[in-house]
Amino acid sequence: MITVNLYYRGTNGNARAFAEEMESSGIAEAIRTEAGNLRYEYFQPIDDPETVLLIDSWSDQAAIDAHHASPMMKQLAELREKYDLHMTVERYVSDEYKADEKYLRK
Repeated sequence: MITVNLYYRGTNGNARAFAEEMESSGIAEAIRTEAGNLRYEYFQPIDDPETVLLIDSWSDQAAIDAHHASPMMKQLAELREKYDLHMTVERYVSDEYKADEKYLRK
């Protein structure tokens, strides 16, 4: 699994407005139904109202490449421009390491 954390930063509440429009327009749900998408969720840091974090997980690089080639990317780009957002990205590849499980309260 590949997880991409995208930090959307704006001003005057634009990052949150972007995430809300992604949800209300159905674009986020359409992405969630794409082949290989495992997670697509927005979060907002408690101490930073001008940032929204998207956690976006995919089964593999081929699924990400297909997503990037989809017509939804044009819609995403238009919304980013509409809300004048700037982004930073972190990318993680998951492993099957389970030793930390003993520290989790379930």
